[in-house]
Amino acid sequence: MNDDYITMTLGKQKNIALIAHDGMKPALIQWCEDNKDILSKHFLCGTGTTARMIADRTNLPVRAYNSGPLGGDQQIGAKIVEGKIDLVIFFSDPFTAQPHDPDVKALLRIASVYDIPIANTRATADFMIKSALMDTEYEHKIINFDKQVRERAENLK
Repeated sequence: MNDDYITMTLGKQKNIALIAHDGMKPALIQWCEDNKDILSKHFLCGTGTTARMIADRTNLPVRAYNSGPLGGDQQIGAKIVEGKIDLVIFFSDPFTAQPHDPDVKALLRIASVYDIPIANTRATADFMIKSALMDTEYEHKIINFDKQVRERAENLK
């Protein structure tokens, strides 16, 4: 058996992070409203203002982390590392420069490292949550980071 990878399992109920740049918050809120029946079956979280606005306007329970520019993107990234986020829906604004762009890039990178599905557009989000995989367990392989750390430590002695 190859121990370079470990298998992670996403449960039937997914942990979904909802994030949007300011110019895209209305679109994400509308998307959440349009998909309320599906989203209500899962655990939702999001960055500060976005989470609060979604909860207020849709009555979906959304756990709020800090606002993106105040560390919320990093908090979501940390939850990915801890295995507590399964999917990310991030409506980003392609036309407006963001002062916390490095934070966003770090979040996208960590989602990629941990093989977490991430949707940056409404169409991608639609395909993601309407997939047959949304209501089933899903196994995926990620790099065995513990093994890599052990091997690196041995090589540095």
